[in-house]
Amino acid sequence: MNVQQIRNATITVQYAGKKFLIDPMLADKGAYSPFPAGFREDVRNPIVDLPMSVDDIISDVDAVILTHLHQDHYDDVAKKVLPKSIKIFVQDEKDAKQVINDGFQQVEVITENTIFEGIQLVKTQGEHGRGEELLKAMGEVCGIVFIHPNEKTLYVAGDSVWYDGIQNEIDAHTPDIIVVNAGNNVWQSMGSLIMGKEDVYEVFKAAPKAKIIAVHMEAVNHWTLSREELERYADEKGFSSSLLIPEDGESYTF
Repeated sequence: MNVQQIRNATITVQYAGKKFLIDPMLADKGAYSPFPAGFREDVRNPIVDLPMSVDDIISDVDAVILTHLHQDHYDDVAKKVLPKSIKIFVQDEKDAKQVINDGFQQVEVITENTIFEGIQLVKTQGEHGRGEELLKAMGEVCGIVFIHPNEKTLYVAGDSVWYDGIQNEIDAHTPDIIVVNAGNNVWQSMGSLIMGKEDVYEVFKAAPKAKIIAVHMEAVNHWTLSREELERYADEKGFSSSLLIPEDGESYTF
């Protein structure tokens, strides 16, 4: 297995001989308007360049996974450059309809037991923020677990804060590798949309033997947790040996 951080939530996963592209935001730096955060709203998104060419990112991809359809997970460039015949997995029929309307021909709703080329893909739950108002505004999201007899179990948690649903997924699947979206991004004055440092610590406590990879950091204007601060916090709490915080373009083989 190889997991490569591209930028923001965009990663590639090479697993059991197949390459997956997850949550592709492929636009050039500054292509989109900033998100409403109450700060850094003079900075257009994405706020950093891609670490490699789009052609290199999408080369040899066997399937795309969209945990949800927010712009920083599925953008106009991805819609344009991905082959319309590529396999795309989405969380529900609503998202499937949208992706089909975008011209893609092989769109499948992921379930708790989806099989792709011998790899079991399991849809997992998530909450894109805290509180009824924020959850309603953000809509449904999902994560994904990868299972194969010749690979370690990988859990990509997606855009979620820590809550008992994440605990339940960890208990159910005992993942060896966990990818968390950990920039503590915020929405207006309504609070955090994804994990902050305390949430990541909860993931560690729930799965102390797993390797945790923190992504979705320092790439769009509404981030509030830096790589440096998360690393310092992990040192203070004693779990830095379990935590990987990749720079854009960095990859890990397990």
